[in-house]
Amino acid sequence: MPRVIIDENICKGCSLCVTACPKDIVALNTDKLNAKGYHTALVFDPEKCIGCAMCAIICPDCAITVNR
Repeated sequence: MPRVIIDENICKGCSLCVTACPKDIVALNTDKLNAKGYHTALVFDPEKCIGCAMCAIICPDCAITVNR
């Protein structure tokens, strides 16, 4: 099963990964802020991840890694 790793220290909450995910399993975590004051990305249903890495490809800050 693919695993998405989001570096919360780098993520600036731009939401590009949210719109890029074909399975609609990425959202911004509105319950928490990172050290820079941003709501970071969160994979809320990792079992549905297909490992396409679209979230990682579109991330302008390289804050997302997908391990297959």
